[in-house]
Amino acid sequence: MIVVTGATGNVGRPLVRLLSQAGERVTAVSRKITASDVPEGVTALAADLADPAALRPALEGADALFLLVGGDLIAATDDAGAVVGDLLADAVAAGVRRVVLLSSLGVVTRPDSLSHGLLGKSIEDAVLRSGLDWTILRPSGFASNAYAHAEPVRALRTVAAPFGDVGLPLVDPDDIAEVAAAALLQDGHAGRSYELTGPALVTPRQQAEAIGAAIGEAVRFTELTGEEALARMLTFMPEPVAETTLDIIGRPTPAELRVSPDVEHVLGRPANPFAAWAERNAMAFR
Repeated sequence: MIVVTGATGNVGRPLVRLLSQAGERVTAVSRKITASDVPEGVTALAADLADPAALRPALEGADALFLLVGGDLIAATDDAGAVVGDLLADAVAAGVRRVVLLSSLGVVTRPDSLSHGLLGKSIEDAVLRSGLDWTILRPSGFASNAYAHAEPVRALRTVAAPFGDVGLPLVDPDDIAEVAAAALLQDGHAGRSYELTGPALVTPRQQAEAIGAAIGEAVRFTELTGEEALARMLTFMPEPVAETTLDIIGRPTPAELRVSPDVEHVLGRPANPFAAWAERNAMAFR
């Protein structure tokens, strides 16, 4: 049996579906989840990772764990690494043998950043110390972050973003889910860390073009200043996170611009381009 945390998110939802389709018994865990949120035959458990004891019922009888540590847990504690360590100790005691952690590329590209590097490293270290067979996934920015443009595209056929011609290798969350499924179901991935990116750099201006092509209507791109973008970000994320995020999308390091071969290495096919993600999710923008 496999336990999937963050089961209603952009990665967790397709991962649960893939594991269920593979014939695995799955327990899907999220803070707010019901049986209607998961495929038939999947067990839904509402639990908060900030309270490791709440996850213990799901771990009983499990062989593997997909671990996604969300912002709610990080906000609830000063030491997310210690909380994750306690959770993994419970997993070991319950008989879990394998853990796949969804981390962040920022652990290696922004190691001195509290929001993107240091917190992620503390969680990764807890996984490394757990005694479990581990695999760490470090994705770049998600293609699904473009959902932030859905409302203005629907209403005004407009995408507004800063740094219109700065590209990043955005990764399709479905690709992350497929790599996670491979690491959970197949041998040969223990002790490995994978950097997961898309197949090419894509700029905000190109994202607008791809969304327009997906919905069959032109979408206009409007460039925000850095100050305007920061003000918008501060409405839904803490200032240190917003500032580092703005630095990544405006002044990416060479490591953040690198297109990794790891998705293709694991899956045996190229990573999905942003245009494929936009086409698959066109209804969100119509």
